[in-house]
Amino acid sequence: MTLSLSSTNRPASDVPHQNGWRGLIEAYRPYLPVTDRTPVITLHEGNTPLIPVPSIAAVIGKQVQVWVKYDGLNPTGSFKDRGMTMAVSKAKEDGAEVVICASTGNTSAAAAAYARRAGMQSYVLIPDGYVALGKLAQALLYGAEVLAIKGNFDRALAIVREMADHYPVTLVNSVNPYRLEGQKTAAFEVVDVLGDAPDWLCIPVGNAGNITAYWMGFCQYHQEGRSTRLPKMMGFQALGASPLVSGQPVEHPDTIATAIRIGNPASWHQAVAVRDASQGEFNAVTDTEILDAYRLLASQEGIFCEPASAASVAGLLKVKDRVPVGAKIVCVLTGNGLKDPDTAINHCQNQFKTGIEPNQTAVAQVMGF
Repeated sequence: MTLSLSSTNRPASDVPHQNGWRGLIEAYRPYLPVTDRTPVITLHEGNTPLIPVPSIAAVIGKQVQVWVKYDGLNPTGSFKDRGMTMAVSKAKEDGAEVVICASTGNTSAAAAAYARRAGMQSYVLIPDGYVALGKLAQALLYGAEVLAIKGNFDRALAIVREMADHYPVTLVNSVNPYRLEGQKTAAFEVVDVLGDAPDWLCIPVGNAGNITAYWMGFCQYHQEGRSTRLPKMMGFQALGASPLVSGQPVEHPDTIATAIRIGNPASWHQAVAVRDASQGEFNAVTDTEILDAYRLLASQEGIFCEPASAASVAGLLKVKDRVPVGAKIVCVLTGNGLKDPDTAINHCQNQFKTGIEPNQTAVAQVMGF
């Protein structure tokens, strides 16, 4: 039987509370590895909207329906908050005082915010010169110690894994299993809103933790009878950083979509297992295709996501001829567009008019009246 948010058969802790949404751990407590002893560190993340995008559906045709899961509306502006509330809560439960992560930006912001919320110190390693300024600003203001290394994300991840093995610090990258437990709740929310799983889930793939987490969530709901089917998982990487497409690591990944500029995904094997189990695919999209989708979402739907997020829509449009008639499709938008304002300004096709005289006549003339 398929249940919806309004179902009276939902677990008591899974019903919306009169005082509002209290975060994904409280909403989905029966499905998460927490106990009464777990100190819940939350910024009331989750409950992000599933937004219809008819302009995208119109490009595909075939009576399809398309939604975007806009996780850029989480507290720090990305889906990373879903995993971080779990990872930091469990770290706090275990008595940890310091967390560490490698990041292309979004993880650093989430780790820093939740660590501060928990009264913990955070350290983040980033690839020098390859993190969008919006994300770097967040981590710094939240109080993280930001360490920029002369290397890419993959090298940064290797270092923090070594640090966690040899020093009293807790690693909160997606190799931390609690991260994926938190992130799987996005799949729960999709099913809760649609009443069932979609036919396709299109998702950007960088370190490959999120595609793994979504599949965990869909499978768990399906096993409990909360959905009648499982979706085909369609993962999309940037062409310059597409190891899962080529089948081999990329030593020097390169793409404008900094959040997925990763050449050797930590969850590689799990993501391949997801592709195979769901009869899905990995495909690559160019930076041009990503930017086209990025602008399309903003100009036609009023949705401003970061470039990496747009890879899911770019990918869907690239394989649109293979979309089944009448399919229900969800594209995951992982981050907010304000994370990377430089890309928005540099690749906007609208003219920014300056130097206008401060009077009605001048303004009307520029407006074409």
